[in-house]
Formats: sequence, structure tokens, C-alpha cells
Amino acid sequence: MALLVSGMSKERVAFIGIGVMGKSMAGHLLDAGYPVSVYNRTRAKADELVSRGATWADSPAEASKDADIVVTIVGFPQDVEETYFGENGVFQTLRSGGLVIDMTTSSPLLAKRIATAAAEKGIGALDAPVSGGDLGAREARLAIMVGGDAASFERAKPLFEIMGKNIQLLGPAGSGQHTKMCNQVIIAASMVSIGEALAYAKASGLDPKQVLATIETGAAGSWSLSNLAPRALDGDYAPGFYVKHFIKDMGIAIESADEMGLELPGLKLAKGLYDRLAADGGADDGTQALFRFYFEGKQSG
Repeated sequence: MALLVSGMSKERVAFIGIGVMGKSMAGHLLDAGYPVSVYNRTRAKADELVSRGATWADSPAEASKDADIVVTIVGFPQDVEETYFGENGVFQTLRSGGLVIDMTTSSPLLAKRIATAAAEKGIGALDAPVSGGDLGAREARLAIMVGGDAASFERAKPLFEIMGKNIQLLGPAGSGQHTKMCNQVIIAASMVSIGEALAYAKASGLDPKQVLATIETGAAGSWSLSNLAPRALDGDYAPGFYVKHFIKDMGIAIESADEMGLELPGLKLAKGLYDRLAADGGADDGTQALFRFYFEGKQSG
């Protein structure tokens, strides 16, 4: 039975994955009055949420045992699989009637597998990856791309509306992940083009910041141009979204495209550059670190 908060029934939420984005997302649910239990592999990352009223759990299974809704946003598909199917995973304890929402950017095939396993247990399931980075998470204006059935979507919508602004149900299980892959394909190409444009500006003797201010409101404008390029020009490569996670996403998109018989040469080019950036020590930087590669002339060869 869900807990009563301020006279209204609030479903109990288990939030698993307190990272760059998950911490803000879980915090918004706490601020909205939801009872939240949290789990993260590194407990210290959850300490602030616990100090604000969240309940710490020692495993995904413990977090889920008394939950109505489980939200996960972890790193890689293997982390998602362990979180749900492992011996201390969500499916070990979440009861029939529950709902799982995986907001990790992960494999569409894994999303379908989770949905099938959930249905066998009488549990609803949604794949709901997000876009907007650390800033979008902090400001609760994420784009949320959802795959699953309409009833589960309506149940989850009050939570989504606390964490994001653009919320779309795209189709059955896996559709959210496929939509996120479309998002990542566009970003991959745009990051390469922004890096080349900034390098061109520098080489021609222009002030890259002035160029950026001039072109960002025109046809070349994009979220990455307005939010990530200025960070890079200031030498800020802190992760709003990790290079290593972006490489993971591009790999999923390429694998999915191959399964569909679709060739994506631009995406493969971008992934090759990011692979080299990671090998050069940039795996834990933000995705804007690719621009440093261009500034230093390391993108060729």
C-alpha cells in the first residue's frame, strides 16, 4: 500500500543509480513528497539524498522489496541486466503490481527482455531513456522517451512530469531506447561538426566565442552548440555526460542499425574519434572533450 503524504497517496519509489543525472532526478521526486529508497554502488554519492529524507538500501533487491515503482538509471547494459536479473536484483523482490522504469540508455533488445520478464511476474515495465544532460536533470526539463504500454505510461507520468518537460510514449517495449539512439546519432554527428567549426574559427584567426555567439541563434544552432561548446572554450571538460557512456550509446546504435541492415557511416566516424579520445585518457571526461582533440590537432591520423 502506498504511503499517504500531505493527504495524497504517493507511490513508494526505489531509485537505483545516483550518478551525475540520477542524483538530481531522485532529488526532484523527494522534493515532490515521494517516499524514496535509494541504492548506488558507491554509497557516498547517495549521502546527500539520505540526509534529505531518502532511505538507503544495500542492494537493488532491498530497495525494491517495499516499492511500488522502481526507477533505474545506471551505466551500461550489463549494469542494467545485473540490476534487474542478478541475485540481488530488482526482480528478486519487487511484487506483482509493481512497475519498473529503466531510464538508462541501453539496448532495445534488453528493454524487451525486461518487459517480458516483468509481465511474467505481473509487473509493468517501461524503457524511458532521457536527454538533456546534467543541466536538464538539475533543472527538471529532461526529454523523456518512453517505450511500453499506455497503462504503465499513465501510471508513471506523474513522476516523469517531475523530472522532465518533453515526455513522449513512442510505442511498445524498446521504442524509448530506439528513439534515444536517434537522438545519439544526431548528437554524434553534431559534436564532430562543432569541433571542426571551432577549429576552423581558431585557424582563421577569429575569436571562437564571438563566432559561437553569432551562429548559435541561426540555422546551425543546437543544444550542444549552446551548452557544450562554451564549456570547452573555457577549458571545462567536466562530465555532464561521460565520453565512456557516449561510446557505449554509439556502439548500441551501430549494433541495432546492423541488425536492421542500415549503414550509418557518419556515426561510425564519430565513434572512431571518441574511441581515440578515450584511449588518450578522456573516457571520464564530458563529451565536449572531443573539441579539445580538435584544438590540439589530434583528430587526424
